[in-house]
Amino acid sequence: MKYTYLLFFFFLYVRGDASVTANIPDTIGFSNKVTVDQLWKGYDPRAEPLDIEIIREWKEDGVVMKIVRYRIALFKGQKAMMAAIYGYPERGSRLPGLVQIHGGGQYADYRAVLTNARRGYATISIAWAGRINAPGYVVDPHGVQLFWEKKINDPDYRLTTDWGPLDAYHAPCRNPENSFLSVAPASWTLDTVASPRNNSWFLCTMGARRALTFLEQQPEVNAEKLGVYGHSMGGKITVLTAGSDTRVKAAAPSCGGLSDRYSDNALFWATLGDDKYLQKITCPIIFLSPSNDFHGFINDLQKAVREVRSRNWRVTCSPHHNHQDTPEYLVATLLWFDQYLKGEFVFPETPKTSLTLKTKDNIPSFSVQPDLSRPILSVDIYYTQQGLENDEESMENRITRFWHHAAATRKGNTWTASLPLFSSDKPVWVYANVLYQLDKPVTGAGYYYNVYTANTCNLSSVMHVANAQQLGKAGVLASLQPSAVIETFEGDWQKEWFSYKPDDWPRRTHKLRDEQWKAPADSRLELQVRAGHSNKLVIGIDRFATEIQLAGDSQWQRFILSPSDFRTADNQVLSCWNGLKELSLSAQLTLEKKTDSGNTTRQLGGEWLGPDPQFRSLRWIVDQ
Repeated sequence: MKYTYLLFFFFLYVRGDASVTANIPDTIGFSNKVTVDQLWKGYDPRAEPLDIEIIREWKEDGVVMKIVRYRIALFKGQKAMMAAIYGYPERGSRLPGLVQIHGGGQYADYRAVLTNARRGYATISIAWAGRINAPGYVVDPHGVQLFWEKKINDPDYRLTTDWGPLDAYHAPCRNPENSFLSVAPASWTLDTVASPRNNSWFLCTMGARRALTFLEQQPEVNAEKLGVYGHSMGGKITVLTAGSDTRVKAAAPSCGGLSDRYSDNALFWATLGDDKYLQKITCPIIFLSPSNDFHGFINDLQKAVREVRSRNWRVTCSPHHNHQDTPEYLVATLLWFDQYLKGEFVFPETPKTSLTLKTKDNIPSFSVQPDLSRPILSVDIYYTQQGLENDEESMENRITRFWHHAAATRKGNTWTASLPLFSSDKPVWVYANVLYQLDKPVTGAGYYYNVYTANTCNLSSVMHVANAQQLGKAGVLASLQPSAVIETFEGDWQKEWFSYKPDDWPRRTHKLRDEQWKAPADSRLELQVRAGHSNKLVIGIDRFATEIQLAGDSQWQRFILSPSDFRTADNQVLSCWNGLKELSLSAQLTLEKKTDSGNTTRQLGGEWLGPDPQFRSLRWIVDQ
């Protein structure tokens, strides 16, 4: 992106129409110095009546639950209405209020509202894309289509979000040509010339700001204690909302709101880029940013914490994860609101860290001084030499980046670990995770609304980066050698593997992508395993997989596999070990290949019987 693109934008005048809306200006000018402030100048999210409709109401476990719609605005003389799920604890008063914002392809979901209410919050989960999931009231993509087509006699028809003449739906958009990257005029946009008000991000943010107004007007809500959070696209809308509305007193974006900052469209970039809103955020904010996320790049997180104006920020970054997390990371959102909206929790400070390149053994070291105000269960250090540059890596490479785990040794109040490198010619990125014990379990609904209970909470440090020039100047030597042994399954081996269901035994790893474990020529893969019951074990490598039969007599079995043992959903054979990214061990796996004529699937393994399997060795072998 070249900053000089802004110079090509001359003054644009959007001719107003009295029928546009009463709560945004009917004229707006853009120039080569266009700003976020200019975009939102004159907009009053409290100006118009909400015209609240209660579609359905019920009580569940002491919680009042409602399906509602509220007025977003008048667009071109037509009323636009946001559908949402709203809930609060019965007989609650002066409650902190939360706006929950779903991601792309997701739903407004009652589980977020219900679990928050049980913890003393009033929550509105907005259905900006039209989809709703609640008992007795489900609007799926088919239901959204029925609503668009006004098929009110269809038994599956439900009232949902109505953007009037505009289109801020998603997955799918009502108009196939609509794009969240565009500011161009179209039949479904607000303005007739290029304008950020034509973009769906602007409209969704307006809808979220009106949700804050909804909360303000509820008698059980404390209007001075409002928070906003969301996942993925909802994470971006969270940042846009917190950066444009000072009523937000705490924010928690996950997997979004960091990386939409490189648009070639200068008008979009200046008015809807993540960085422009991050720079305006003054409220306390916590970022949930998995290390391998495809939508919120962890290297952009380092920029974000420097950009926000708030002094109160934290980050939590799970290693290996992409767009999902486990309870010790998810719970950070709830605890953040507990601190800043309820005053019932105090987050530890961000760990103090230092990277030392010049050492006696020429191996970098990393030191961590965590806040000791809460009981610490572990301090873990993760590092990688697989580049984080956005423009040089594909999405697939980003999500399969391998993070080495470095075991830290405590001396006094400092934990230190050595970082052996495979190469001194590549940069190294390193950060720390500190796992804290909670005083009591906390239950909530996660990114995809699965209900979880957390007994611990992870807090991450900022990331340190050293480039190849710095490594060379410090005399850092490459100390890691190629290894045929991929995994011994001893000690903390699971720190370099991952699962989104950590209570179950299946695991995945990106170790095969690392140069240290590159397959030798003409090698085969050996795995030793034992099980107490007869089962099939599935071994997956990227989009290929094979299954092996376990005897179930608790004796160690040795399996030797060739590339040709691994096949895709449509029975294509793995030709060689080159370019491998992810390996998995599981009880069952479904492979799928999508084609224009339909999907081909292949089921491997089945229900696991008996105790979990034990593994002893995973390595490359070369026949002599």
